Amino acid sequence: MSAETVWEGRFLSVVKDGSWEYAVRRGDIDAAVIVALDGEDVLLVEQHRIPAGRVCLELPAGLVGDEGEDETVADAARRELEEETGYRADTVEELGEFYSSPGMTSERFTAVRATGLTMVGEAEDGITVHRVARGEVAAFVRRRRAAGIGMDAKLLILLGLGEL
Repeated sequence: MSAETVWEGRFLSVVKDGSWEYAVRRGDIDAAVIVALDGEDVLLVEQHRIPAGRVCLELPAGLVGDEGEDETVADAARRELEEETGYRADTVEELGEFYSSPGMTSERFTAVRATGLTMVGEAEDGITVHRVARGEVAAFVRRRRAAGIGMDAKLLILLGLGEL
């Protein structure tokens, strides 16, 4: 059986292929997920996510070329980091491509490490930035979860399984 598009929006389509239903990123859009390191600290962000219905703790991230510009993953990571956190990175290193939930969506992202951070502005409205010591991330995640904050699965990049 061939895939049938059930619905299309600006960035997503819903597709049915046999009995399988899934979301597809339209236009083969990539995303950058940023592990922003400043000395021994990592930057995390909290923002309300409509699909989750709550505030979520996440790594800074964003779509590549979502404003219509032609940009690389590294360029998008720099732009998104500055927009979401107010920090600019001297160095951005690509760590590899990952699928966020391959059983439900074609969405993929490239993880990047950003270093040499300099604060150059403010975070976007609605975003809270946290500087967390790398050795304290697991405890910080536990505290935020206990406070009712949703956890983005990409935080697993920072956590060892023994720390969950």
